[in-house]
Amino acid sequence: MTKPPLTLHLAAPRGFCAGVDRAIKIVEMALEKWGAPVYVRHEIVHNRYVVDGLREKGAVFVEELDECPPDRPVIFSAHGVPKSVPQAAKAREMVYVDATCPLVSKVHIEAARHHENGLQMVMIGHAGHPETVGTMGQLPEGEVLLVETSEDVARLAPRDPERLAFITQTTLSVDDTADIVAALKARFPAIVGPHKEDICYATTNRQEAVKAMAPDCDAILVVGAPNSSNSKRLVEVGARAGCAYAQLVQRAADIDWRALEGVRSVGITAGASAPEVLIAEVIDAFRARYEVTEVPVVTAEETVEFKVPRVLREPA
Repeated sequence: MTKPPLTLHLAAPRGFCAGVDRAIKIVEMALEKWGAPVYVRHEIVHNRYVVDGLREKGAVFVEELDECPPDRPVIFSAHGVPKSVPQAAKAREMVYVDATCPLVSKVHIEAARHHENGLQMVMIGHAGHPETVGTMGQLPEGEVLLVETSEDVARLAPRDPERLAFITQTTLSVDDTADIVAALKARFPAIVGPHKEDICYATTNRQEAVKAMAPDCDAILVVGAPNSSNSKRLVEVGARAGCAYAQLVQRAADIDWRALEGVRSVGITAGASAPEVLIAEVIDAFRARYEVTEVPVVTAEETVEFKVPRVLREPA
């Protein structure tokens, strides 16, 4: 039986970013150095396949530090943690390794600098997301006001409207964030912004690739986890850029083939915590059903690498 033709637009960059790659390496090197079990506070990155693979190697994932025994190493996830977490680990004399993405740490440092200068912070982010919780937890309670939408800006009640600065979660929609920043500057003209954009290079690059291919695609599939902020934003960006059908799938088994009946072109991308093996699995699933022509959509080249902490590069 002849397979129907299909053009697959393959976004580049896609998948793992430097911060995710570093965080996974940290867990693997910790297991090599100290043996199993090594404890990890929160999912090291938001991807079940990655987490399950590390679990098989001996990583134990917990939500809070008090679930960890004091005599085993603990790793803090790539999303960052409130200041109270490493303080508690020190108090218990635990060995810990911080896998916070360096670009998230940059936002933490910004927040601390503005606080030292007497400014109250406004954070643009998603309530309850681990990165937001970790960033807000860098400063005393009440010093960081959270906004999720432009509408939230109108409800802000800062201590002093003339003494404000803003920061953002690193995995937001670039366009949505620009609208919120515009609303903040309109209401608080004196508000201080970051020296350099807080939304990370990987989030921006992946969104730009989706925007580039969306007009040529009947459907876009984003490989990623439902709790991955940057993956969900890619779905939204695809829909907003004109693609009639944009969906998140964790892996090939999640593809809704009925919804794709009659399509002639599909875009494939992946969130920053999705490994290439899952993307290949999705592409293979299309090859099994269609006569596929692959078209790369390259909008940027990524060469960023982050070093792992020195403690893991030193002999045990």
